[in-house]
Amino acid sequence: MILRQEGFEVLEASSARSALQMLEVHDVDVVLSDVRLPDGFGVDLVTQYKAKKPHCEVILMTAYGNIPDGVQAMKNGAYDYIVKGDDNDKIIPLVYRALEKVKANRKDQNNIQKSSGTVEIIGNSPAIQSAKRLAEKVAVTDATVLLTGETGTGKEVFAHVIHQKSPRSKGNFVALNCSAFSKDLLESELFGHKKGAFTGAVSDKKGLVEEAANGTLFLDEIGEMPLELQAKLLRLLENGEYIKMGETKTSHSNFRLIAATNRDLKQEISRGNFREDLYFRLNIFEIHLPPLRDRLEDVPLLAKDFILKFSAAMHLNTVQVEDNYLEKLKTSDWKGNIRELKNAIERSMILMEGSTLSAEQLMIEATGQPNSLAISAVEKQHIIKVLNYTKGNKSEAARLLGIGIATLYRKLEEYGLK
Repeated sequence: MILRQEGFEVLEASSARSALQMLEVHDVDVVLSDVRLPDGFGVDLVTQYKAKKPHCEVILMTAYGNIPDGVQAMKNGAYDYIVKGDDNDKIIPLVYRALEKVKANRKDQNNIQKSSGTVEIIGNSPAIQSAKRLAEKVAVTDATVLLTGETGTGKEVFAHVIHQKSPRSKGNFVALNCSAFSKDLLESELFGHKKGAFTGAVSDKKGLVEEAANGTLFLDEIGEMPLELQAKLLRLLENGEYIKMGETKTSHSNFRLIAATNRDLKQEISRGNFREDLYFRLNIFEIHLPPLRDRLEDVPLLAKDFILKFSAAMHLNTVQVEDNYLEKLKTSDWKGNIRELKNAIERSMILMEGSTLSAEQLMIEATGQPNSLAISAVEKQHIIKVLNYTKGNKSEAARLLGIGIATLYRKLEEYGLK
């Protein structure tokens, strides 16, 4: 009942056998399982659940909690193990956290993209045009590219464009954010693993290096990669060889690497966090992307592109944009760069009355910080509009609002919006 009220689609099974049958035919993201079932022991069944749906996360619930069972459940790959009694308050935030993990589990599928759709670099400023010319020159070669610049400056867009204009454009474009995974998970994502290589490895898995063969591998936030993996990446770049986790034989892959970072890798080398030999192997051709504050003349062009995209998503035929809206956008220093601009425009379109965008709907000041007075005055209505826009999806609403899911729940209770 609690899960359905939250908007989740819920399937129910009275036994382990019927649950496993459901997993055969339904695309389930999270399994909540009692430990004591009429035909099985939930702790042991975790591996069977994940064998049916490797991406799903399993939460075990029991009235008879004990530490050994909890430890074994986690070893078997359970996401969490909770004791009944106070689970009503815990379960919704726990399910949302499990769903975030599911997104990471699916990342290898989402990151593999065919180059059917074209990606454009938007902007006429001298800074962005200079970077664009460099990208077009290096695209026709097979050289490794290092994209540098602040977070949100459009490094993945540049990587896409280089791939599209390269001889490898018919191959896969595979993207991986190195900061999104622990060391073991990152190694598995990159190189793949054999069944049984580690706890939870219930089947063989292809790595993104293999998926990128004859295409392009984009490694974002390369500065976050652990040192042990940096050595393995260096070997891969030098001779095209790698070893899957749990395997002894060498595999090969021919791909083009594009790496990106918002860190100063030379400083990271001096601190002992990044290998100097890998840096020189990556930095064959560097392209630095300017922050948005250094190309404010491009803001109206970027804004119009985002407005068109959000209009299509919201099924709006025409949106009128007042001059004061675009002028206000140009007064911010956009510390979060293009990503922050995109979020600000999406929020303003949710708040839009009718089909006209005006400066009043922008929750920014000239400093680029949220206008606390405006937010306090309209916060409740703002939250309601965002929840309506996300059709009650609180995780997505929290993302759009720029707050944590726990903060959103607190505000819903504060405003009596439960």
